[in-house]
Amino acid sequence: MKRLKIMRIVLLMTGLVFMTGLSGSAQNDLRETPIVRAVKKIGPAVVNISSEQTVRQRNPFSNFGGNPLFDNFFKDFFDYQIPQQFNRSSLGSGVIIDGSRGYILTNAHVIESTGKITVILKDEREFEAKIIGADPDSDLAVLKIPADSALPSIEMGTSDDLMIGETVIAIGNPFGFSHTVTTGVISALGRSIRTDDKIFQDFIQIDASINPGNSGGPLLNINGELIGINTAIYAKAQGIGFAIPINKAKRIISDLIQFGEVVQAWIGIAVQPLDSGISQYLGKSMKNDVTAKGVIIREVDSDSPASRAGLVVGDIITGIGNRNIATVSDYTNSLRNTNAGDTITIQIIRNGKKLPVSVKSTVFPEDRAPSLAYRLLGIKVAETSSNKKSRHSASGGVMITEIDPKSQLARIGADRTDIIRQIDDIPVQDMSDFYRSIIKCQQKPSIVLLLQRAEQLYHITVKLSN
Repeated sequence: MKRLKIMRIVLLMTGLVFMTGLSGSAQNDLRETPIVRAVKKIGPAVVNISSEQTVRQRNPFSNFGGNPLFDNFFKDFFDYQIPQQFNRSSLGSGVIIDGSRGYILTNAHVIESTGKITVILKDEREFEAKIIGADPDSDLAVLKIPADSALPSIEMGTSDDLMIGETVIAIGNPFGFSHTVTTGVISALGRSIRTDDKIFQDFIQIDASINPGNSGGPLLNINGELIGINTAIYAKAQGIGFAIPINKAKRIISDLIQFGEVVQAWIGIAVQPLDSGISQYLGKSMKNDVTAKGVIIREVDSDSPASRAGLVVGDIITGIGNRNIATVSDYTNSLRNTNAGDTITIQIIRNGKKLPVSVKSTVFPEDRAPSLAYRLLGIKVAETSSNKKSRHSASGGVMITEIDPKSQLARIGADRTDIIRQIDDIPVQDMSDFYRSIIKCQQKPSIVLLLQRAEQLYHITVKLSN
């Protein structure tokens, strides 16, 4: 009996020793969840981005016309110092997508200032970054940092097979707190976000908060693959976050690295909403077993990819690739996600029959830009220096030389000899800038023009006649 008790004590002590050994390695293994492994794997590729911009302080007594007499009076009398300028920094995040070449993906709004951009790695190394390209319309930008050796980088996943409810991981630098990790689930897909002046399409909605400083950081799946870029453009968001799908970003990244800007794919058609009235006019059937939604082709450019593929006015587009097309917005978004040179399959209805049509997109021909400008805006332009009456040629821009009296620009008061200085966020110095901007903006519903008349500048929002 005594012997049996001794054996039990020995076995118990052996078990305790065994459990103590487990607490070191095996228990750590149990704690190292897929989320922990993903963060360990990707953490070194996440960077902190700081951008500086020199801001000039306005003189508080500038209402006196900037007269140095008044400046000196107030300075001497009140003994105040007017700060002439100061540096403003903004913090954001980014992720290294190509370690061998030093390419970093982030949000365009993170680096929108024109000053020095500093990238800080997790190991606290600092680099001055160069902007390779930025696209405000998608809120994406690519930076490049010089590195003597390969940097840690992230493996891109896919956003085409995302599931509502699946676990996601966000890493960034909210409010300057470096490498902060949050987790959540995908709440919705294909979200549209309206900001003060833009509408962003096809966002991933997650229930992990995305705060200032998170912008530009990676959104990961449970395997540690990059599935999106977090963005904090929606100021009203509380308890929710948004991310740009990585498959949408891939196309933009390619263009930014290759061209420094996004190159719009062109197929050569103009579309408009489909309704029952148009359907009856064209003699189409609106039976539910055929289609109740789509857009109708109202114009096909001659010698264009669409005309060569056989598309004609009156065809109803119901899908592009694997995406259904119900509105003009659906159509333009699908085209924005297409690379110039890609072959796309367009599902159409013609004479009540469904047909697939393959169209190879291309880059918009520059020699068609003047006619595009007249179609979209109803104007013709010329270099300001070519008009002797212009007093503004020294500062660039293009002059309106002809305006369609039926155009929106004419209705809101624009006239010949007005100078176009800027289109959206693109400065216009010459004809090349103007036509490049028109080509880039052709799929937008509207643009903002900066017009000059005499010495006055005006911002005008113009709806494009697509």
